[in-house]
Amino acid sequence: MSKVLVLNASYEPLNICTWRRAIVLLLKGKAEQIEHNHNGRLIYTDTPLPTVIRLRHYVKIPYKEISLSRRNILHRDSYTCQYCGVRRHDLTIDHIVPRSRGGADTWDNVTAACLKCNVKKGNRTPREAGMRLKNQPRRPFSHVLFEISKHTSNGDSVWQKYVIGFS
Repeated sequence: MSKVLVLNASYEPLNICTWRRAIVLLLKGKAEQIEHNHNGRLIYTDTPLPTVIRLRHYVKIPYKEISLSRRNILHRDSYTCQYCGVRRHDLTIDHIVPRSRGGADTWDNVTAACLKCNVKKGNRTPREAGMRLKNQPRRPFSHVLFEISKHTSNGDSVWQKYVIGFS
């Protein structure tokens, strides 16, 4: 199922929708096609499948909190152990300041870690364990960009040029 990036009238990333929803927006005149599928996939005989559309009128984006979940933490950290750099899908969640020492479940206190590094760190801070974090954890900036980044993580997406300036 092809997904389509929806841009606001200001070219700000707004949402992701299905190609069917994008076609409806185009046919109603509410959006214009910016990019299309270059693989020759057509909707009609001469209409290429859209990959990026832009709304004709500006829509205010409501603020939406990103939930702190295992899946979102792993996505934020690109499924990479933040201590040794190994990339896996069976990572654990590590509290930088351990919960037993007052560490909270917050975006800037949790990080992805492989089981080996998590056990090695144990009930200590990274400094006490002699381990360094690859990246300092932080709260994701925007719910919209966080969702879009899930679809552009391969790095070669046509969407990259529309998302890069807003991350």
